[in-house]
Amino acid sequence: MDAVPAGESAPGRWWQLLCGVVCMMAISSPQYTWTLFTKPLAAQLSAKLPELQVTFSVLIVLQTFLAPLQGFLVDRFGPRLLISLGTVLSGLSWVLAAHAESVAGLYLTYGLFGGIGTGIVYIGVVSQMVKWFPRNRGFAVGMVAAGYGMGAMLTTFPISGSIADRGYQDTLSIFGAIFAVVGLLAAQGLRRPPRESSALASGHREQLAGVAPGVMLRTPLFWLLFVMMTMLSTSGLMVISQTASFARDFGVATVVVMGMAALPLALTVDRVTNGLTRPFFGWLSDTIGRENTMFIAFLLEGLAMLAWLQFRDQPVPFILLSGLVFFGWGEIFSLFPSTLTDSFGERHATTNYGFLYMAQGVGSVLGGPMAAQLHEATGSWLPVFGVVICLDLLAALLAIAVLKPLRRKVNYALQPEPPAAGV
Repeated sequence: MDAVPAGESAPGRWWQLLCGVVCMMAISSPQYTWTLFTKPLAAQLSAKLPELQVTFSVLIVLQTFLAPLQGFLVDRFGPRLLISLGTVLSGLSWVLAAHAESVAGLYLTYGLFGGIGTGIVYIGVVSQMVKWFPRNRGFAVGMVAAGYGMGAMLTTFPISGSIADRGYQDTLSIFGAIFAVVGLLAAQGLRRPPRESSALASGHREQLAGVAPGVMLRTPLFWLLFVMMTMLSTSGLMVISQTASFARDFGVATVVVMGMAALPLALTVDRVTNGLTRPFFGWLSDTIGRENTMFIAFLLEGLAMLAWLQFRDQPVPFILLSGLVFFGWGEIFSLFPSTLTDSFGERHATTNYGFLYMAQGVGSVLGGPMAAQLHEATGSWLPVFGVVICLDLLAALLAIAVLKPLRRKVNYALQPEPPAAGV
């Protein structure tokens, strides 16, 4: 188990981990249950699927492209204040979206407020873990990322049932309020690691080791990580945003399996595996190395997608393989932040990961509306699946053949800079 840095008690770290997991669970549904709302929204707003999927892209783009600024604000004002604000904004986005009367209104509520709110929470919580658990970053980040991946597991069936019974508007209002309250309460337990608090209080933040964002952005290593994360984000977000659509096209969405409709059952299985993969592969990367783990996970993702495509019209394999697909994808949210902080240090970890997290925004555009456009242009999901399978397999090769030797070759200075004269 991770050694406890001076001044940081083990109980304190585990409390931070618990609060972080709950905060992540409170903001997970806007992304992971979006696909349940596309059909009723399309009917209510008279909108086509590509138009609606722009909402999803706005959510992810703002969540990710504002991440460097959000990371800076978390560093400046502390995790409790900013993450509290983020959880409230995320819940409020659902409450306001319930009253949207146009697609543009949906963009401004579900997309704008949701993207800003979830982005603040995600960046803030991940940065907490890489600082509180310096020797087991993969596992700790994987645990809070699992909260984000599995949080929707608790809500998928209730939200699906509520949409059927109450309609999507009441569902958005009720669940949005619940998410805001739960997240706000959990955020009150968050605080900076003692060594960071001491450095800030003394004015010697430079005592924390790390490379500044401006330096990091000029390195080939950062851009290789950015391209790889974009490739995997495109693959996973295509599945997240389009599952309901291609399940209906494949004829399995409403087939009853074990007394439940195949689509919500598959989504629930997905949330479980998408959560389990994050601490598992995070722990594995702490043990056998980041790049080796990436190769295994990304290869698994590509092969699972290929098998999923082959059995797309068979309900039971469709459900089981959808879970395997997510098991091969969700770990990017433990592997990439851990690898980045290993490479560039803790001092600017929040802002640095904010820049890398922008890759998720690029992937949301490619995997959301652009994938929907490709499907609409070709009349088939086969080209869409073909593209993302190739991205998965290429990322696996890059991890072992390019990233691994590059990280061995390049040794970035991670020692703290000496304080300025007179400080």
